[in-house]
Amino acid sequence: MFIQTEDTPNPQSMKFLPGQAILGAGAMGIDFPTIESAEASPLAQMLFEVDGVMGVYLGADFVTVTKTEAVEWLQIKPALLGAIADFLTAGIPVIRDGATANSSAPATPLEDYEGEDREIVEQIIELIETRVRPAVAADGGDIVFKHYEPRTGVVFLAMQGACAGCPSSTMTLKSGIENMLKHYVPEVASVEAIA
Repeated sequence: MFIQTEDTPNPQSMKFLPGQAILGAGAMGIDFPTIESAEASPLAQMLFEVDGVMGVYLGADFVTVTKTEAVEWLQIKPALLGAIADFLTAGIPVIRDGATANSSAPATPLEDYEGEDREIVEQIIELIETRVRPAVAADGGDIVFKHYEPRTGVVFLAMQGACAGCPSSTMTLKSGIENMLKHYVPEVASVEAIA
């Protein structure tokens, strides 16, 4: 099995592309920021066994691994490539049957908003889904809508995968996403990242 790798804007994260589905087309990405959170995924658990791994993000057709600063990619990349290849060749499900994982689904249900606020949130989610998420997925990460505060106009987003902890994430958030949302949805005053 040949697995391509791509650097991401985050020097501590690398994107692995095995040329086959991980979660499958249309699936929401799943972020595993700690080994404890990886209980639902045998693949994520296997990757956390590699010394220096501090985060795993599973996308539709890629895996993003985030390492600690204490190790170099030259040290752990071969072990990660081997683990991904062995896992996918074995045909083990990426997510355990019946397991629930912390997917990238919105944290605040749309039903929590009424009237004009609901329309604003629908616009925000649509813009994030169609314009933002595909771009950041190309960099091995994800940005997910979590909450809109109608009183202040603040939109809260969660950054995952390569986006979490990325040095350029603040610029992406403020210069890119915030400006776009303000342009299309005048009620948006600012965008903030949450953990």
